[in-house]
Amino acid sequence: MTLSTSSLFNLRSAARAVLGVLLCVTLLIAAAPARANITLLRDADIEYGLRKLAAPVLTAAGLSPNQIRIILIDDPSLNAFVADHRHIFIHSGLIMKLENAAQLQAVIAHEAAHIAGGHIARRLSNLRTARTASGLGMILAAAAGAASGNGQVAGGIALGTSSSAARLFLSHTRAEESAADISSVRYLIRAGIDPRGALEVQDLFRGQEALAVQRQDPYTRSHPLSRDRLRALRGLVGKQKADPDPQAAYWYARMKGKLTAFKRAPSWTLRRAKDSPTEDIALMREAAAHHRQSQTDKALKAINTALAQRPKDPFLLELKGQIQLESRRFAAAVQTYRSAANMAPREPLILAGYGRALLAQGQFSQALKVLEQARARDFSDARLLRDLAVAYARTKRPGMASLVTAERYALTGRLKDAELHAKRAAGQLPRGSGPWQRAQDVLAAAKQARRR
Repeated sequence: MTLSTSSLFNLRSAARAVLGVLLCVTLLIAAAPARANITLLRDADIEYGLRKLAAPVLTAAGLSPNQIRIILIDDPSLNAFVADHRHIFIHSGLIMKLENAAQLQAVIAHEAAHIAGGHIARRLSNLRTARTASGLGMILAAAAGAASGNGQVAGGIALGTSSSAARLFLSHTRAEESAADISSVRYLIRAGIDPRGALEVQDLFRGQEALAVQRQDPYTRSHPLSRDRLRALRGLVGKQKADPDPQAAYWYARMKGKLTAFKRAPSWTLRRAKDSPTEDIALMREAAAHHRQSQTDKALKAINTALAQRPKDPFLLELKGQIQLESRRFAAAVQTYRSAANMAPREPLILAGYGRALLAQGQFSQALKVLEQARARDFSDARLLRDLAVAYARTKRPGMASLVTAERYALTGRLKDAELHAKRAAGQLPRGSGPWQRAQDVLAAAKQARRR
């Protein structure tokens, strides 16, 4: 998607791997091998909202919120799935379709139950943990292939599984679905979240199994639904309910508002912004819509008014910085991003935006320092890796420039190109050093892909 002005970037699938600034928010499209497309949306504000909503659910499931990442995929269809034991993938279309925080938390609870229940581990015990750019790239490749129905290609390449196992990569049995239902309702109740959200989500997919496969939402194909299962779920929920959490409601509305502001036409957003539950969310949506129409002064007026209400909100500052950066107001963008980074020094996407603004202003050494800090916190931002390669090149460190370029290609499934740059990096970096070891990781991933 082109989620507009806050920190979403677009990196097209391995077929093209074209990097470019899309509408406003920096969008990362990290995709996989040819014929297997997957697009990740990266935005600090939205990811923070996802973490806020997921944390009580994951804790109730006995999982660490710091170890499980909720990843947003740019896809209008309704789906959510797990690809390994560290990532939960949710389609943007599902978030835009859901109506409240409890429904999204029910989806997260269900997918968390698949992780806690070992459903992925039992089927694909050789799935590697994504602790490096190449590792995550391999998981994305597998997820892309399986989600597109081309698991034989993508899943086999990425995981070394048989074609039949790869085709079943995202599919859950009815027994697993029933087990996940039971566990997810328990998690929701334990976390004080209204479990009726789980029923409301299932109601979205009623009747889907009667449709031809090509007309079904992907969620139905990977999460088989039956009348018996729905009846059992109703029995589990019973008369259980909980009052809505105002904080969860706010962050869900803010996250959905920003998502729709960059997915829908600006005119659609401007007509509906006033329907937002709070004025700051309405102003944020208006700022995004105006920026997408290249109405910079109107966009800045809206975001400044929102900041007057929430002056210590680093994500609103990040949106302002992105508007300024993409409007070529580089000096102002540096100042704004610096303020955002001071407020949220642990947010890698904000640090990445700050480094990008410094690059645009020609402050290469300072940009390198900031981008290295961002990369240390998040190796999976392909836009960051591209900017970091530029910073290394500008500061005359070609070995490191080749290394992060290799990691970027590995992350997007272009392992042939990744191998070329990794070899170049390994020849220039001190043997046995940390960066040299990272180059070896990319080379190992490329070698594994060639074997398949």
